[in-house]
Amino acid sequence: MTPKPNLPNDAIPEDLEKALHIAEDAEIGSRSPTGVMHWVIFGLAIGWSLFQLWIASFGVLDATRARAIHLCFAIVLTYLVFPFRKKTATNRIPVYDYLFALIAGLGVLYIVLDYTGIQQRAGIPILREVWFGSIFILLLLEATRRSLGPALAVIASIFLLYSLAGPRGALPFLTPLMPDLIAHRGYDVSRLISQMYVTTEGIFGVALGVSTQFVFLFVLFGSMLDKAGAGKYFIDVAYAFLGTFRGGPAKASIMASMLTGTVSGSSIANTVTTGTFTIPLMKRIGYPPHKAAATEVAASTNGQLMPPIMGAAAFIMAEFVGIPYFDIVRHAIVPALLSYIALFYVVHLEALKLGLQGVPRAELPSRWGTFIRGVHYLIPVFVLIWGLVIARFTPAYSAMIAIVVTAGMMLLQDPILAIYHKQPLAPAFKLGFTKFYKGLEAGARNMVGVGVATASAGIIVGVVNLTGLGLRLTEIIDTVSAVLASGVTHIIAPLIQIIIHDLGHFEGLTQIVFTLLITAAASLILGMGLPTTANYIVMATLTAPVIYELGHRPEVGMTFPLVAAHLFVFYFGILADDTPPVGLAAYAASAIARSEPIKTGVQGFIYDMRTAILPFMFIFNTNLILVDVHSWGHGLHIFASGVVGMFAFAAGTQGFVMIRTTWFERIILLATAFMLIQPNTLTDALGILFYALVYGIQWWRKRQLKP
Repeated sequence: MTPKPNLPNDAIPEDLEKALHIAEDAEIGSRSPTGVMHWVIFGLAIGWSLFQLWIASFGVLDATRARAIHLCFAIVLTYLVFPFRKKTATNRIPVYDYLFALIAGLGVLYIVLDYTGIQQRAGIPILREVWFGSIFILLLLEATRRSLGPALAVIASIFLLYSLAGPRGALPFLTPLMPDLIAHRGYDVSRLISQMYVTTEGIFGVALGVSTQFVFLFVLFGSMLDKAGAGKYFIDVAYAFLGTFRGGPAKASIMASMLTGTVSGSSIANTVTTGTFTIPLMKRIGYPPHKAAATEVAASTNGQLMPPIMGAAAFIMAEFVGIPYFDIVRHAIVPALLSYIALFYVVHLEALKLGLQGVPRAELPSRWGTFIRGVHYLIPVFVLIWGLVIARFTPAYSAMIAIVVTAGMMLLQDPILAIYHKQPLAPAFKLGFTKFYKGLEAGARNMVGVGVATASAGIIVGVVNLTGLGLRLTEIIDTVSAVLASGVTHIIAPLIQIIIHDLGHFEGLTQIVFTLLITAAASLILGMGLPTTANYIVMATLTAPVIYELGHRPEVGMTFPLVAAHLFVFYFGILADDTPPVGLAAYAASAIARSEPIKTGVQGFIYDMRTAILPFMFIFNTNLILVDVHSWGHGLHIFASGVVGMFAFAAGTQGFVMIRTTWFERIILLATAFMLIQPNTLTDALGILFYALVYGIQWWRKRQLKP
């Protein structure tokens, strides 16, 4: 649940309320009933959190029933807190929503109540299951529309209709609408319900399983830590240490969003939580409103890239790829750090262009005093990292330990402060307990959209597996990219034949580039209407295998692991959060900054271009994701080379180093970036030489401008 933080002096309460409303509409539902239903919703949220803690600790329950109960909580809460239409929403729950919540809840609980019978029938549905399953799927699609917008519900519906089309399907009249490339025999309703409802091949598949087993615990951990006060502490520390630097509030925004993102995993909540403080401060020192908002958006969206949590999609990635979650963290750490370091440099260049300074030291809180005051908030984070990285516990067990530590901290920190300040203990214990149960409630409310999204995305995964669409999609993308690559090779062959003798290999590499561009565009377009988790599931099902297969063909001659393809679609799914015209994070930030949402989104995407280039680079250079890196020296070389390369890319895209660059300098900087992000001795030497050349030219030009 997005918190309502204390406002800085120059923040505008009505703007914050608008931003909070955007975040709540997107993440926890805008309906807040009073009276009995308030306590019913509160009880369901607390019950869901306690159920997840039970199965993660000493509870014994098979995966299918655990997933069903998990989804039951999510879909019932969806109908209670998300209205049919947001524009006409009131806090009163209409009768039909009670009915929908009851039927949807019973529809998913049927899997629990008749679990033995379903197992004995081995996935062959009986008539009542066909009816229950059909009604439940319709209610799931409606719940998806309410909580996530129409995009995922429409896409899942199209996939369902596609599975029923075909000469032997339930809807044969749709057969002429299917191109030959994706045509199939068609399936009846009974076969579809078997795939989607009574087995773990569809709705109750891997994605919902990861949401049940891992994601809930990490979201709960982040919510509890935030309720304890860690979010405000991260912002204060970043502001105290970085506020005096040129453009200090912008740099503090990046640091605060990075720290918050390590435990949040939500772009919109991160934007509102940290942007409430940082955006007004950036405006106060001279940042234009749209650039202040865009800086916060770029920093907050990248929070999902930052280990150890990385958002819900990273846990699903571990299951899809079939590697431990720790390996996902290891592969993601260097690109994530490079992205944030480059953003620091981007805002530094913006501050130089605008002639901005930092905040006077006298106006800032004490650095070490601020750090020491809340250093205990770092203990649960270190416990989580210790469990994941050193002890190598499972993600669920690591999160469980961190939650226990956080709960103890929440219950004890206020009584300890009361003893220190010689204040009464009873109110302090009450405050600690209030923070604890509010953390449990917030964790569940934040999971409603994720639970529904993973279930609906399971429909798409189920249809792809049922119809074999994945193989056909590989053929389609292969055909399109091959035609484009052949055309490009034919046009430029006379120019490159002297340098490149193996045009077949060049054409194969060009085909991979076009495949990556098609995938990136599809991820951005889908991401405008889908949350990151659902976007990742769809793209990981449809396109990540295509990238991997085409990249390993003999004529291409590339070798990269499957995780590189999955990280590629993951990155572009995250970038969709600030991609115009929909990016909700940009809308939330613009509400606080009083800027135009589209202008904010465009500026945020410009800032995020340094993140957009990284996926292409680690596909062609897997050292960036620490593949085949076996020593600290090699790893540090890759990191240092990448940092300088990202600096060059940032300077090239911003058109500024010491003064504004010429077009020739920009070309050199961009070429330098590609040489340095691709680390080897020759490219590093040339890259550093070119970078020094640009700096020398800039220094000389700047001296000439002085009177």
